[in-house]
Amino acid sequence: MAGRPPGEAPGTGVQSVERSLRLLELVSEAGGELSISELASRSGLALPTVHRLVRTLVDAAYLWQQPSRRYALGPRLIALGEVASRVQGLAAHRWLATLVDAVGETANMAVLDGDKAIYVAQVPSKHSMRMFTEVGRRVDLHCTGVGKALLAQLPEAAARELISRTGLPAMTRHTITDPGRLMRELRRVRDRGYAVDDGEQELGVRCVAVPVPGAPSLTTISVSGPEGRLTAEQVERVVPHLRAAAAGLSAEFG
Repeated sequence: MAGRPPGEAPGTGVQSVERSLRLLELVSEAGGELSISELASRSGLALPTVHRLVRTLVDAAYLWQQPSRRYALGPRLIALGEVASRVQGLAAHRWLATLVDAVGETANMAVLDGDKAIYVAQVPSKHSMRMFTEVGRRVDLHCTGVGKALLAQLPEAAARELISRTGLPAMTRHTITDPGRLMRELRRVRDRGYAVDDGEQELGVRCVAVPVPGAPSLTTISVSGPEGRLTAEQVERVVPHLRAAAAGLSAEFG
């Protein structure tokens, strides 16, 4: 049996992998780029350790160094992300189709992508008038059902930090633009287990979303439709179907 390299403590290899992945997560959470000193500060790791790990990630194209000497997510992650999104989308399609059959409105799956939500799967309603969001579209978190369901899965401090970076631009007259009010809304989402967008991103459109526990990344599924069909009363009927689909999808990921 080959011996451990001199000076390498047990578990060092696994620890290096965990630390490298954490650095990638920090860059993603920051919106795509950070400096070495920022990575050290946010990770709590020593600067020489961060420098060594970053150099390895750059060599493997998981990070790349910009002319400003800040580090951004690298091109190799694009292919990995595309495959992961495709696999998640395929797994989700059956459950989203079940949702459409049960409630009659468009069903979506979205994941957290930096400071935004990105739609990775959709099954459209059979109605001639229906909601349509392209797979791959990125949307703000504070004004969408999927976004609020994602924000609510973060620790409160992390959610506060995120919205302080992005701000709360008003998309419609119903958009929540006050940070305190949004944090109270996220507590309601956690308590009741679902989020609602009442015309906050687009007037006349309502969306209800629930988290998917145990997914590889923060994930939510939703149902959206015109307010005239997806009424406030209908939301109560839709939520159990959403929860059942989320549980089924979670079991597939598990």
